[in-house]
Amino acid sequence: MEVNVGNAVKNSFDPKVFLSKVGNGKTILEFHSNQNVFAQGEVADTVFYIQKGRVKLTVLSEQGKEAVVGILEPGQFFGEGCMNGHPLRIATTTAMEECVITSITREAMVELLREEPKFSELFMAHLLKRNGRIQEDLIDQLFYPSEKRLARLLLLLANFGKDGSPQPINPNISQETLAEMIGTTRSRVNFFMNKFRKLGLISYNGKIEVHNSLLNAVLHEKPEIEREKPPSKV
Repeated sequence: MEVNVGNAVKNSFDPKVFLSKVGNGKTILEFHSNQNVFAQGEVADTVFYIQKGRVKLTVLSEQGKEAVVGILEPGQFFGEGCMNGHPLRIATTTAMEECVITSITREAMVELLREEPKFSELFMAHLLKRNGRIQEDLIDQLFYPSEKRLARLLLLLANFGKDGSPQPINPNISQETLAEMIGTTRSRVNFFMNKFRKLGLISYNGKIEVHNSLLNAVLHEKPEIEREKPPSKV
């Protein structure tokens, strides 16, 4: 029986294992908390893949106002704008904790996408998910009040809907960051967070614990998360 060894090796390609190792056009980098991976305006010639840790994307306007536009976690790519001809970075990416990140040159990415179907599938799934998230964020900004936007963001940060149990939210994600991401003020976020805690939707124990009841509240048809019950009359 004839066996095609070349095809067997090809089919055994695991993109996540491949991304975890140093190779041609590929480097493994480590970043400390608050260390920039790249800054807005720098030359864009590499794509990054997060193995460990979380990073945040921030954009600085011409007027000097900074806004957080995203928080990325393990298993996600970033910096892929260079694949679309963007010569410069349009955002600053900063490690929020200890991170291990794979850097891949644009040339190596082009070759991988052409030669490795499994890698192409992984990268395409990332792009589709990112595009869907952008659309959802736009809908949130247009149609939902800031209270509901905050609740949805907390669910996303806690990885609700993914395999395994919801994860505590890193304390490095401040109320200022949450406010920037949903387009409101820190005082409003503080008010809503206290309300969520009072209603039992979240709890604090060094980190923010998000409860299943918050998901039920977000899926509620009414515009408010949940109306506080008036005090009972004696």
